[in-house]
Amino acid sequence: MKSIFHSFCFSLVAVLAAVPAAALAQDVPSPNLITDRAEGRTSYQQAGQYSPRYDLKTDIVMVYGVSDAAIASLKEWGEKSGSRLAVMTGIAWGGYNDYLDGKFDGVDHWDDAQVKADGNRMQHDAATPYLSPSVSFTNYLESRLRKVVDAGVDEIYLEEPEFWAFTGFGESFAREWKMFYNEEYIRPDSTCDAQYRASKLKQYLYRRALDRVAVGLKEYSLKTYNRPLKVYVATHSLLSYAQIQMVSPESSLLDLPGVDGLIAQIWTGTSRFGNFYNGVFAERTFEMGLLEYGVMQEMARGTGKRVYYLNDPVEDNPRYDWNDYRTNYLCTLVASLLRSDSCFYEVAPWPSRVFLGSFPAGSPDAAPIPSDYASTLSLVFQQLRDMDQDDVAWLDADAINEGAENKGATEGVGALLADASMYQRSNPTVRDSAVDAPNDPTMPSRDEIGTLADLLGLSTPLVKHGVPVDLPVLDNVMRFPGYLDKYKVLLLSYDYQKPYSPGIHAVLADWVARGGALIFVDSRKDAYNKAKDWWNASTPSYETPGDHLLMSLGLRGDEPSGKYAYGSGWVYVERKRPAYYTRSEAGGNEIRALVADAAKEVGLKFVERNYFLKRRGPYLIAAVMTESTSDEPLTLNGSFVNLFDASLQVVDQATVRPDERAWLLDLNRVKGKGPVVLASSCRIESLTEENGAVKLETVSPSEIDAVSLIKLDAKPSSVKVDGAEPDAVRWDEKSKTLYFKFRSKGSASIEIER
Repeated sequence: MKSIFHSFCFSLVAVLAAVPAAALAQDVPSPNLITDRAEGRTSYQQAGQYSPRYDLKTDIVMVYGVSDAAIASLKEWGEKSGSRLAVMTGIAWGGYNDYLDGKFDGVDHWDDAQVKADGNRMQHDAATPYLSPSVSFTNYLESRLRKVVDAGVDEIYLEEPEFWAFTGFGESFAREWKMFYNEEYIRPDSTCDAQYRASKLKQYLYRRALDRVAVGLKEYSLKTYNRPLKVYVATHSLLSYAQIQMVSPESSLLDLPGVDGLIAQIWTGTSRFGNFYNGVFAERTFEMGLLEYGVMQEMARGTGKRVYYLNDPVEDNPRYDWNDYRTNYLCTLVASLLRSDSCFYEVAPWPSRVFLGSFPAGSPDAAPIPSDYASTLSLVFQQLRDMDQDDVAWLDADAINEGAENKGATEGVGALLADASMYQRSNPTVRDSAVDAPNDPTMPSRDEIGTLADLLGLSTPLVKHGVPVDLPVLDNVMRFPGYLDKYKVLLLSYDYQKPYSPGIHAVLADWVARGGALIFVDSRKDAYNKAKDWWNASTPSYETPGDHLLMSLGLRGDEPSGKYAYGSGWVYVERKRPAYYTRSEAGGNEIRALVADAAKEVGLKFVERNYFLKRRGPYLIAAVMTESTSDEPLTLNGSFVNLFDASLQVVDQATVRPDERAWLLDLNRVKGKGPVVLASSCRIESLTEENGAVKLETVSPSEIDAVSLIKLDAKPSSVKVDGAEPDAVRWDEKSKTLYFKFRSKGSASIEIER
């Protein structure tokens, strides 16, 4: 997200609520919505002064910025929110004009700005340039952040280490080039080799900046206060940065011991980026979101580093209406829920714009947030604390409806994505690599390069047919032994990315020999094959990195299209540009047929359908797609509560239609006799039973319609909120559930008489 309305960050500071007795009980109910803030499962970021209108009552609140005013506001947030405190700030841009103007060290630093080919600065806003992170800038930022440590914060989030691919023409970057390459500076747009090497340098510079700041602050915190400090990085997905022409550290962050985890900054603004499928250019927010969260899940898998998934109920562009915001928010939210390796969420950036804004901004039709959407959002924010579930599985609808054998989904398929996918995203890429020849299966069009159609050609046709394809990170295969063991079929191309080491091919060859199937789709025509790197700088040298890969697999480097046995596995070679598979329905069918054949060879069941359905404990997450195998809805029978409906009605049947998504609470999987809080837009601070009455202490954003659904043993005789009747009460005898609604004042005491 760009703009201060798009900076996400968070960090945590202290003062933890006491652990509720219910959370310590051996027989923990499910759902379990009474949790300890110390677990840090949910957070949000907000700049400025505290307001109960947008205090979301998550575990953590990330106060944004490192100005004196922002640091001074920490005390108020700590006293009034009840959440743990953290601080977030940008590392590529921010309110750092005191540094640029020389007030920090007496030296003018405007030459640190990222500069475009035309000589103009790349601006984040009118007064704020994107920066090339020099050593002097990291010294400045560390000094500012020391004041945050002095204020008691023990977690810091550094947001968006971003270097635009089409910049690199400034004085600071030219100096870095001379130091890094020990040669005179070369314009990045002069050759593919220069652009490739410039991108490598850009990635290094932000990796260096993050390492210096993180380690420096950790040392300061321990030396000064004997207090451990955690540092997280908030970053877009590798897929997003490659699409929008940015270079960032991405998987190389894993090599930095000072970085403790990530925020996966994925939301409507990144996932609605248009793309091609079946020859049609369109927004496909859910499908892109599923891939984006997928690559971030895979980037950190096996590291032990925590990954927070971000969702945004509004998104940065203020020109859309509430219907658009809601539809696309649910797309990304459900996509994140389907990626179940993480149970940590940044539930919203800038809740002030969500709960106080009117949209479309500047329109005579601008309106504040609808009441039911405010209630639904608050409910979702609280329910996300309950996603650490052991019972997780892809499901088949028939298995739920008829008790039949679960066919699950086709797991074990991945399309490899490398950090180097960010290196080929600006001129002279289009000038030297693209042609306006959409009928040539070996060459991309300019539009296809711009939308990263090559990667999506290997993944979108599978997602659209219900295959939860992962995006494992190619760079990680040498970082973590056994990284590829969960996969049976892998798709790979070097037409839009390059491997950073020949050792990667030894790992891939071993994986194939042990029974994997590798589908290598590569035209051998990519202009970046001529970039100077290990494959053409060694002896012997190779025309392309793909030649080295195939020779590692016992084939000729220029092997034609075909299917080849290697050890106990298989290698499929296709001499096409992967973008070809996005151009028509026939192209999508071709790549799916290859994957289906590969799956058959390795004993993997290949299931195609128009939906995804996953169980996470008592929850069912579902999405039905258009442009898929059929236009049939997904119908589930049982006893469900739709968590996207603020009325929290209990239904015996849930229907999800094409281009719809659902998050259901399956009442047949609820544990605990009662009382059990099933769903609530309030944070339940405590639940006690005394003299036949159930008492709850709750907090929530003020001025929303707060809703709750509770399982009880029998119909209650009365319900009181702060001693008064709630606005609505509903008892459902069949499900033994009590619903009530009231206007929130920020906190409430609820008493339910048996």
